[in-house]
Amino acid sequence: METLYLVLGGIFAVVGLLGAVLPVLPGPPLAYATLWMMWLADRSSVSTPTFIVMGILMVIVTALDYIAPIWMTRRGGGSKSGERGATIGLVVGLFIGPLGIIFGPFVGALVGELIAGTPTNQALKVALMSFIAFLLTTGFKLIYGIAIIWMFIANFF
Repeated sequence: METLYLVLGGIFAVVGLLGAVLPVLPGPPLAYATLWMMWLADRSSVSTPTFIVMGILMVIVTALDYIAPIWMTRRGGGSKSGERGATIGLVVGLFIGPLGIIFGPFVGALVGELIAGTPTNQALKVALMSFIAFLLTTGFKLIYGIAIIWMFIANFF
């Protein structure tokens, strides 16, 4: 059974890291599941405080992933059209590939704002804020996922 938990932990770690860049996957919760699998396999050298802190960080990073883009878009003066455009751009970007995932929210927010009649300068500002939020949240998720993988690998060496 221990081997099954460790294999599942490895899968959760990798899929959790992929979830940092693929918005259809909940990266941090999947990565955190790795710690649970290690605990179930009795192979975890992660202390209880670290386990708790990583759980709290998982909740914060996951919440930021949903809140930051909306907040940053609004902070840039964006409308609901810009928010919806960024979301649509992100989904369409999934089918285009890595560049689509990176630039989809920017293009979507820009198009959404322009369709809503926002002046070009303001629409560009909103799109830029949406892009910055995407980069920040992706960075946080990557750091979290890498930390989990590091803990997983450290248990074997």
